[in-house]
Amino acid sequence: MLRKIFGPKKDEVTGEWKSINEEELYSLYFSQNIFQVIKSRRMGWVGLVARMGDRRSACRVLLGRPEGKRPLGGPRHR
Repeated sequence: MLRKIFGPKKDEVTGEWKSINEEELYSLYFSQNIFQVIKSRRMGWVGLVARMGDRRSACRVLLGRPEGKRPLGGPRHR
């Protein structure tokens, strides 16, 4: 889960993206407040959605104004 939170790291020499190894992962985990990292990434996502148009479904869900009706019954069996 920590690998998903901190994401990949860009190599300074080659410029390629690579996965973080265990030692770097543990140093990041113990050096930063993980809750602060999660909150900052959520706020970045909220800012992105807020800048979207009102017709986009993600913005409508965030603002609590979905449109339309759900179909009756359960999902179809295939």
